Amino acid sequence: MPKIKTNRAAAKRFKTTGTGKVVYSKSHANHILTKKTRKRKRRLRQSHILDPINGRSIARLLPYI
Repeated sequence: MPKIKTNRAAAKRFKTTGTGKVVYSKSHANHILTKKTRKRKRRLRQSHILDPINGRSIARLLPYI
């Protein structure tokens, strides 16, 4: 059985915690920030945990991470 390749696009966007949860960072935080409120930009800086149902599909893309 050959090794499974890691999806490199997913590997750059998602990481797993020690307990196996999938963590990601929100989009829309790079440019055109003048029209976004301070509160919205502050929330975009934080990392978020993916819900378990979507986490299973990401786990298939990242077999060794």
